[in-house]
Parts: sequence; C-alpha cells; structure tokens
Amino acid sequence: MAEISLDEFDRKILEVLQDNARISNVELARKVGLSPSPCLRRVRELEGSGVVRSHVTLLDPAALGLGVSVFTQVRLDRQVETSLETFEAAVLERPEVMECYLMTGDADYLLRVVVPDVPSFERFLIDHLTRVPGVANLRSSFALKQVKYTTALPLPVAGG
Repeated sequence: MAEISLDEFDRKILEVLQDNARISNVELARKVGLSPSPCLRRVRELEGSGVVRSHVTLLDPAALGLGVSVFTQVRLDRQVETSLETFEAAVLERPEVMECYLMTGDADYLLRVVVPDVPSFERFLIDHLTRVPGVANLRSSFALKQVKYTTALPLPVAGG
C-alpha cells in the first residue's frame, strides 16, 4: 500500500478513533474542529485508502481467564519456502497465537501466545507446536507483568 499523506485534521481524527472507535461522527467532528459532513468524508477516505483497516473491540484477557502471556521463539530445521509456509499455515489455525512474526537472528519466528495457565501452554506446545513439520527448536519466556500495551500507532507529523 502506498504511503498516505495526512494533514493535521486527519491526524486528529486518527488519534481520536484510536482511542475510541465507537465515537459518534458529531462528537468526533467537535473534537477535531470540523463540521460533521467533512469529518465523515475524511473518515470514509481514511477507511477507503486502508489507513483505517477496521473497528474492533478490545477484550481484557485476564477477565476472560487468559492471564498467561508467553513469548515463544521458534527455529525451523530449514528456512525454505515450503517449511515457512507449513509453519505459518499451522500458526494461523491456532487461536492461542495472538501474534506471529518472521524474524532475523537466531529464531525464525517469534510468537505471542495467550493461555489460561501453564498447563494449557504445555498442552499447546506438545499437542500443536511440536507437531508442526520442520520445527527444530522452541524457546519460551513467560511474561511476569505487562508494563505497556497499546494498539495506538504513533502518527507521522503533518508535512513531516
């Protein structure tokens, strides 16, 4: 996707929407200093251009009994296209895997896994991750405390 040029109104709209995607257009317009019609037009343009991908509801993992976050480094036995595709397809099927990144360095992938407890992670590891063809090594670290978590992206400065 081509980079979009954002002016100050676009930035303000995105800042507000990142904080509260359920805000009414009238309230959004008031907060950013536009009338409702041009504000709505800008929101639709940001959606149409792909800058705004979707509007979601963020859930509290602990409130749902998913209080354990585990970061797992995965090393494959071979870094060939078929091995990468096989691993990625397997990970896409697992709801516990919240994020998966292809990496540089010692590990081929880094996963963020959310589970209710340590035995649940052990079951995920044994029943699923270790059974993916090509997985050579796994290293997991349990998060003790979440110091920062945000879904809000830093926005580029207008004209900069």
